[in-house]
Amino acid sequence: MKDASPSYLKHHLLIAMPHMADPHFAQTVSYIVEHNAQGAMGLMINRPSGLSLADVLEQLRPDSPPPLRCQSLPIFSGGPVQTDRGFVLHPAGQQFQATLELGELALSTSQDALFAIADGTGPEKYLITLGYAGWEAGQLESELINNVWLTCPADPRILFDLPYDQRLNAAAERLGINLSLLTSQAGHA
Repeated sequence: MKDASPSYLKHHLLIAMPHMADPHFAQTVSYIVEHNAQGAMGLMINRPSGLSLADVLEQLRPDSPPPLRCQSLPIFSGGPVQTDRGFVLHPAGQQFQATLELGELALSTSQDALFAIADGTGPEKYLITLGYAGWEAGQLESELINNVWLTCPADPRILFDLPYDQRLNAAAERLGINLSLLTSQAGHA
């Protein structure tokens, strides 16, 4: 008898196929924070927003100039949902006012995480986003059936160590796939 239990993609990377038509997700790779029967939440990890941590800190602490190094710390566009809300993905261990443990990783959503990073007391590795990607119940599953995404287990090296413009291809290479060789046409056998 076939196992009918659903397969969820928490702690996986979602790789946009070359034919992805949605401009929010074209040529992106996302880390899946949560995926269950109610839907899914992820953070795009390869689309810089054009803002730096210094830009954000100027809004959060206007009376305190941000450290110079914060000008080179990018903020990523995490997705089209709640684009005014910040998320810090980092290795588990360090706790902030609002931290959700995700196994070997954690997601913090409070300002103290940003302040700790700026002040040099935060996690050594992190990814900061504004906004997130969200899917309603069954939506992501439907998109997977329609060949919109590839998936692979998340790799902290891709999340934190690679330059953002190498993350999409590195995720695909984990599957042995060269995205430039794939057609932009979708199909079903």
